[in-house]
Amino acid sequence: MPRLKRGAASLITRLVGLSLLLLLVVQIAGFGVVRQSIEANARRQVARELDIAEHVWERMLAQKVEQLRDSATLLAADYGFRSAINSGDVETVQSVLENHGSRIGATVTAFLDPQFKVTASSLADEHMGLDQRLIADLPAYLSRNPTGAPLIVIQGVPHQFVMVPMRAPLIIGWVLMGFPVSQDLGKEMGLLLQVDVVLVTQSEGQRRLAFSTTTPEVTQRALAQAEGAELSGGSELVLARHVPMKSRNGEVETILLRSAEEVLAPYRRLQWLLALISGGGLLLVALGSSLVARRITTPLRDLLLATQRLAVGEYQTPIAHLERRDEIGNLARAFDHMRVDIDHQQSEIRHLAYWDRLTGLPNRERFREALEQAIRDNTPLARPLAVVSLDLDRFKHVNDVLGYAFGDRLLQAVAGRLQNLVTEPGDLVARRGGNEFAVLLQGCDAKAALEFTQRIARAFEVPLAFDDQTIDLSAGMGVACWPADADNADLLLSRSEIAMYTAKRKLSGALLYDAAFDSASGQMLSLLTEMRRAVEHNELRLFLQPKVSLPGGQVLAAEALVRWQHPQRGLVPPMDFIPFAEQTGFVRQLTLWMFEAATRLIAGLPEPLAGLRISINLSTRDLLDPELSTRLGTLLQRHEVRPERFCLEITESAIMDDPQRAETMLNRLSEQGFKLSIDDFGTGYSSLAYLKRLPVDELKIDKSFVMGMEKDEDDAKIVRSTIDLAHNLGLSVVAEGVESAAIMERLGQLQCDEAQGYHISRPLPAEAFLTWCAQQTAVTAPAA
Repeated sequence: MPRLKRGAASLITRLVGLSLLLLLVVQIAGFGVVRQSIEANARRQVARELDIAEHVWERMLAQKVEQLRDSATLLAADYGFRSAINSGDVETVQSVLENHGSRIGATVTAFLDPQFKVTASSLADEHMGLDQRLIADLPAYLSRNPTGAPLIVIQGVPHQFVMVPMRAPLIIGWVLMGFPVSQDLGKEMGLLLQVDVVLVTQSEGQRRLAFSTTTPEVTQRALAQAEGAELSGGSELVLARHVPMKSRNGEVETILLRSAEEVLAPYRRLQWLLALISGGGLLLVALGSSLVARRITTPLRDLLLATQRLAVGEYQTPIAHLERRDEIGNLARAFDHMRVDIDHQQSEIRHLAYWDRLTGLPNRERFREALEQAIRDNTPLARPLAVVSLDLDRFKHVNDVLGYAFGDRLLQAVAGRLQNLVTEPGDLVARRGGNEFAVLLQGCDAKAALEFTQRIARAFEVPLAFDDQTIDLSAGMGVACWPADADNADLLLSRSEIAMYTAKRKLSGALLYDAAFDSASGQMLSLLTEMRRAVEHNELRLFLQPKVSLPGGQVLAAEALVRWQHPQRGLVPPMDFIPFAEQTGFVRQLTLWMFEAATRLIAGLPEPLAGLRISINLSTRDLLDPELSTRLGTLLQRHEVRPERFCLEITESAIMDDPQRAETMLNRLSEQGFKLSIDDFGTGYSSLAYLKRLPVDELKIDKSFVMGMEKDEDDAKIVRSTIDLAHNLGLSVVAEGVESAAIMERLGQLQCDEAQGYHISRPLPAEAFLTWCAQQTAVTAPAA
């Protein structure tokens, strides 16, 4: 449960966090765009104000010059001043110049004679030489620039001068007036336009600050910066405008400074307001997102709880929020449909887990649980119970010949007959799988259980009729009793099966479990394991028994046989493992092993034996294998051997077990090029008409008739008739079991084609067989 809460909280946090993050990104981006726009607008506005300030500054200087010129003109026209000039009263002239200059703010006043020699001046005596040098070329300059007012730097301070002629009517002198460009003028500029002024002069290689109306820190930044529009290095945004001014000596530059903070101040307040609004918006979005997320996660939490209930098998509680008409409601309805479907499927699975769908009987697991419960219930009462295991005979044959649908009908009919035999309460019939059934008999001892198996046998005596087919029923049955044979359900079932398999092997119908059966069953399992290991570890050996021509004794062929060289038990006789291999189906692996071993042998035969043919026996299971021809063809291709080098021997019983499938496979093998032979001919019940249809090339007379030819004339007649029959059908004949020279001579007289038996040679290992063939060829070669 805590994990569920953490998961829901995590989803809420992610939803709210993502919403806030997106909004914050948008707000920051918008705030940045607004800030950049505001600063750009502020710079443009300040630049325009500096343009105006530059014009105003130049106009102020021009007005000051005009004021100075008017004052100088007025002084030049003053009667008293002219009288003092005419009378040569220097002291009066100088006093008038000083008083008039102080009244109009002129710091420099002087009167010059027509030759521009200073007659009187307000400057101190020690500056007169400087003054004479500065104003020496003013008349020439003024003649070239009649409206110009040059700047002259005096001791680092720029001054503006005007010079007005005094006429009577001819020029009798010049009135010279000048004033410094001072801080007062800069302050006046600041009062008009809120612009600071920094005035800088440079003469004789030395740069000096004339005055500044701003702070020392801003002044230093302005002086340190080259021509530019913005001062750097401070917390305040200040824009500068550099205005160079005309000067007679040195360089004069006015720096106009305008702070953008006053322009930005209203916008700053607006930005703070926007920030507050954004913060409020973030808070509202956080609250709204949290509410929306909770509205989403609460149903999801309920759905998660529902899945946990489903996980533990609780399918009855409906899913919540089914009434909603949004996506959550759709999801809830989908979950509820899933719950109903799972409940239905689980019910069906439980039924499939305990009941057989074909017959409707309990299955192996249900039978086992019922047996366990019966043992628990009967333990206090000490009542015995019995288990009967039953396996139908020839059921695979029914499936192969009549089809699986017919086999299913057979199983249903058997289930019905068994259920009709069980009448006591608590008894149970089950299908354990395939064609195996089991019956639980409560309160039943060994004697009563065997009597019940007799009732089953009698019930099976009545054949089953389906459409136009009639099936005879029989079964192998095994009985095991509790508590005599086993003390638990699994062991009781196992021992009833052991008794059943033993009964089938001995064809005994029904057997009661015996402890001796366990060892036989264990030996069978051990034998199957050892046989698989024998193939994997190359413990099998190929033996060959020669077939010779009649007459002449030339080696034409050999029959391939398999022997087992067991690491502990030595050479195991064929009869000790071949029947078991037939019973378990392992004979298919043995056949393939023999065929590959024979193929390798043929591929490496010397030239004298290049035409040797090898016979290999095929069992019923081999013929019913639909892949047999493909597997043999693959082995031939791998070793580059032609199929004509092999003769495949089939018993009559193998053919008649499933004639239709056998005929199909034999036709396929014949088309591949294999020679086919009927082995042990004369011991079966095959129809001659059916035999004529088979694509066989050879008949092999059973050795029992051949060995009896010397003593029993009837056997000799059978052999002669078989030879004649085979020749009339265009088949060759091989007689096996030739034990003496007399039999071999008699077979030659009967025109038998080939002979095989101990008189010729016993089965030999492959290497010994090749040696024997070489010796036999050396003996028969001269005769040839």
